[in-house]
Amino acid sequence: MPLIEKEYISTGKISYVFMNFPLAMHKFAFKASEAGLCAGDQSKFWEMHDKLFENQRALEEQDLIKYAEAMGLDMTKFKSCLDTGKYSELIKDAIAEGGKAGISGTPTFLLGFAETGGKVKAVKKIVGAQPYPSFKVVIDAMLSSEK
Repeated sequence: MPLIEKEYISTGKISYVFMNFPLAMHKFAFKASEAGLCAGDQSKFWEMHDKLFENQRALEEQDLIKYAEAMGLDMTKFKSCLDTGKYSELIKDAIAEGGKAGISGTPTFLLGFAETGGKVKAVKKIVGAQPYPSFKVVIDAMLSSEK
C-alpha cells in the first residue's frame, strides 16, 4: 500500500475508500472494525487499523482497549463508542454493500470510477494481498482509458 499511496493517492491520480468487511468466521472481527471507527472519532483510524492488522490474533475487547490506551485515546469516549455499538449499523451496511459487489473475503479491492452523486462504479476487482505490480498494471490501464 505505501507505493500506491506515494505514486497514486498522494499525487491526486486516484482516491482511496476503505470499507469494513469483517468476516463472520472471525469472532472478534466485527468488534475490531468498531474499534477502528471509534479510534477514527479521535483521528486515529489508520493507527488503530494498522495495530489491528499487526495483531490479528489478539482482538478481544481487552486487547482493543489496550491498543487504544497505547495510542493515547480518550478512553471514556472510546469505551462509550465501543459499548454503545455506535458504528454497528454502518459496518452492517458495508457488509451488505460488499456482498452485493460479490465480495466474500478480505482483502478485496474494487477499482472503479467516480460517478455523480458520490457513487463509484467498480470495474475491476483484485482479491487477496497482491504485490504492487498487480495493482500498478490495473490502475495504469484504467487511468489511460480515462483520457
